[in-house]
Amino acid sequence: MNLAEKMYLPAIFKGMAVTFSHIFKKKVTINYPEETRPFSPVFRGLHILNRDAEGRENCTACGLCAVACPAEAITMEAAERLPGEENLYREEKYAAKYEINMLRCIFCGLCEEACPKDAIYLTETFAPANYSRKSFIYGKENLVIPHPKNDPEAYTKAKGLVDQRKEKAKQQ
Repeated sequence: MNLAEKMYLPAIFKGMAVTFSHIFKKKVTINYPEETRPFSPVFRGLHILNRDAEGRENCTACGLCAVACPAEAITMEAAERLPGEENLYREEKYAAKYEINMLRCIFCGLCEEACPKDAIYLTETFAPANYSRKSFIYGKENLVIPHPKNDPEAYTKAKGLVDQRKEKAKQQ
């Protein structure tokens, strides 16, 4: 070994060359709040409960999504539709209580596949961070998309996300 090798100079120059080459490469870091990264076509995010065009809930509380969930994150209670509630629910049976524990959910999408009425979808929205556990248990009021007659803009936006998700699933 000569003096340069004893002082590790070739190794130091080689390491400096690698470091210097990274200066000219494209940065992989993004400025998150201003910029967002494009989602993968198979990304699964937060759940939503779907409505039909008349604003009635699609969920019939059959329980298939809860049975299909490997993490047992979905709980529901069924109820019978009362006379005069035909404009709220499509079927005679509906989900009076529908909760998803997002801390248990593994975002596998089996609930979406198991639903015969296309009532539940996983969107391209991240689960937000929070300090309390109770805020991660989403009830029906957090899951159901807006009513098409009361808030048509929010409904079409949410429905558009659902339709895009369906198209991506069909293409694969």
